[in-house]
Amino acid sequence: MNINFDFYILDNGLKVILHLDKNSNVVTTNILYNVGSKDENPDYTGLAHFFEHLMFSGTRNHPNFDSFLEKVGAQNNAFTSSDITNYYITIPSNNLEHALYIESDRMLNLNVSQKNIDVQKNVVIEEFKQIYLNQPYGDLHLLLRAASYNIHPYNWCPIGKEIAHIEKFNLDIANQFYNNFYSPSNAVLVVAGNINFDKTKKMISNYFSSIPFREVQRNKYLFEPKKTERVQLNIKRDVPSKCIVLAFHMGGRLEQSFYISKLTSYILSSGVSSRMHDNLVMKQKFFSKIQTYLGEDFDASLFYVKAFLNDNIDYSFAEECIFNELSSLSSLLISDKELNKVQKKNESALRFSLLNNSHKAVDLAVGATLGNPNLINDDFNNFKSISGSDILTEAKKIFCRSNCTSLYYGKM
Repeated sequence: MNINFDFYILDNGLKVILHLDKNSNVVTTNILYNVGSKDENPDYTGLAHFFEHLMFSGTRNHPNFDSFLEKVGAQNNAFTSSDITNYYITIPSNNLEHALYIESDRMLNLNVSQKNIDVQKNVVIEEFKQIYLNQPYGDLHLLLRAASYNIHPYNWCPIGKEIAHIEKFNLDIANQFYNNFYSPSNAVLVVAGNINFDKTKKMISNYFSSIPFREVQRNKYLFEPKKTERVQLNIKRDVPSKCIVLAFHMGGRLEQSFYISKLTSYILSSGVSSRMHDNLVMKQKFFSKIQTYLGEDFDASLFYVKAFLNDNIDYSFAEECIFNELSSLSSLLISDKELNKVQKKNESALRFSLLNNSHKAVDLAVGATLGNPNLINDDFNNFKSISGSDILTEAKKIFCRSNCTSLYYGKM
């Protein structure tokens, strides 16, 4: 499968990608702003995510953003990560112009008012409480990031370090953030679906080309040095089951480490026949559930192993069981049969995700932000090129105790 697209850049710096999908009855417009929580001041964390909410507060021309889109049959949403803030609209093909117009309007004319700031501060603070503080296991990643990163701004989650930071946001802070980061030169616009390229290009020019170029000022930050000592956290919480999470530093999104780690995660915990599920859940019954996953951040990220302990299983014993499984990857070459199985599973997941225009649009935008609009296609070859010896070498590098942050979470 090869995703075809047109890529060009407007004079004001806006990167544009157009993708034709004749089988779709709807169009996705996706606008990615190259700003995430890593771009924040450490004393005002959570601002990128807060701004995601503020962007739905309406523009000076259209005070009710959602109502404008609902009238033309559109659905919209957004998400914030450590690296980006992404907004997408799914709309009937014949109403595409409405989506492009309203996105250009909030890039230029967002209604940044004290009233809207106060409303969204309350919303985000309540979200912080409900999801991260008042929910079992909700603060796991808040704790792990803070313990795993000492220098890099991945030290905090997109929601922010603490509620007190969100409470500080005011009109000056919001305007400065908006004027700096919500610029066409800091954005990628993707339009994917059953579109006419010439008409779409004309509409994009009409609505976006007049938005002035602005230089983006970024905070300089240092990369996290190589870990030399294991970190352990013991967090007492009243939760249904004891939980253990091990976080290992790995490479960034464009490094080979990312592709190797993705396949390694499939080997360890994807499906009932995966190594950790089969050995530690089904056979030995040490855990009720175990999973591995990647942070998938742009810079050097984390490889997580998360498990829920069965009754009478000790934390240190649970950690040893996990390390025994990990050591098998770093000491024995994976068989061609197992590698082929995992490669096929990964490729199927990639191809399935590309059946959805919204997924394609995000992937195209991320690639362009990382400097390679064709990353969506290159990824297939990048995964296929991974060998058993690559996995062995990377496992030796990543799965060592000095590279690990261990979190024991629950009843002590």
